[in-house]
Amino acid sequence: MRVGMILDNVYPPDPRVENEALELIKDGHEVFLFCLTYGQEVNEELVKGIHVRRYKTNMFEYKMSALVYTIPIYTFLMKKKIKDFIVKNKVDIVHIHDMKIAQAAFEANYNDLPTILDLHENRPEIMRFYPHMKKLRGKLLISIEKWIKKEEEFVRKATNVVVVTEEAKKELASRAKISLEKLVVVPNTVRTAFFEDTKHPSIPFKKSEDEFVLLYLGDTGERRGLDTVFESMVKLKNEIQNLIFVVVGKSSQRLENKVSELGLENQVKIMGWQNDATFPEWIKNSDVCLSPLHRNIHHDTTYANKIFQYMSLGKPLLVSDATAQEEVVMRVNSGLAHQAKNIDDFTEKLLRLYKNEGLRTELGKNGSEFVRNTFTWDKTSKDLKELYKKLA
Repeated sequence: MRVGMILDNVYPPDPRVENEALELIKDGHEVFLFCLTYGQEVNEELVKGIHVRRYKTNMFEYKMSALVYTIPIYTFLMKKKIKDFIVKNKVDIVHIHDMKIAQAAFEANYNDLPTILDLHENRPEIMRFYPHMKKLRGKLLISIEKWIKKEEEFVRKATNVVVVTEEAKKELASRAKISLEKLVVVPNTVRTAFFEDTKHPSIPFKKSEDEFVLLYLGDTGERRGLDTVFESMVKLKNEIQNLIFVVVGKSSQRLENKVSELGLENQVKIMGWQNDATFPEWIKNSDVCLSPLHRNIHHDTTYANKIFQYMSLGKPLLVSDATAQEEVVMRVNSGLAHQAKNIDDFTEKLLRLYKNEGLRTELGKNGSEFVRNTFTWDKTSKDLKELYKKLA
């Protein structure tokens, strides 16, 4: 089939979109990707076998996307572009990535082609934590309840829906009152190249033998739970004198102020965002890898891809009790879980790992075997490929 994927962003990078596209190509499909450009990339090119089709956008359209279900300007503008994409590339199926562009994609689907709605996350719930939603203007202009109703409308309208965890599948089926059979789980896992490739770009950090290094990869917003780690480090200054916390993610004034306020400038290394090709090296240069997420509906029903990247390279995990990630880590026995936001519990679990090298080795080995034998893209994408075979 000629698959028309719809992405409301620039490309590359988008690991989930790319991973799905590559697996479908391996299964004999042609994948055409609608994406956006601010004018710097070529309009058409072949990227790893994906037929990338870029459409011009601008900052006005970007700002309107936040108001897509308040003022339909973004839908009106994107609908014409998507219709052009569908016609020119003669696609057989429309695969919509996330819900911001979903209204435009459904309206542009003039021939009523089969549609797959691919929900990367619980967008309405995560929006509650966006900075602009905490300001008066955001609260007045954007209705979370309207986004929730739109999500449920799109889920009922789509031919099939893809989600990232079993928890998300159950929650969405119950809320939108649809059959579980309509939903397919395609978790965010790693490609084998992530842990099999031996050549990676160098990184500006090498741990010394006497350092005990914690690592966090990813976004650094408050809901990610890094403050729990910082507060714990203050308690652990006398217990683990060589403790270092490496954060590979975008810095912020709030983050820097917190580190300074707690006097952790020498122990916390905020490295800024790094090329994802370097991630294996950052993981190798650590002792324990973290995902201290706060609990909410979004975090409870999604996996952070980082936990599988950590596991694939044999590192023990310390994660919060956000439902989905705690379930997989406990089931695999690849790490310890602490109560979200609970500094004392985090501290106790980290000390247990620090004092027991044998436990760290065992947990790391369990995680590595699980990912390498069970939880890589070539294995976890089988339900997506089966779905496409059924639709074909």
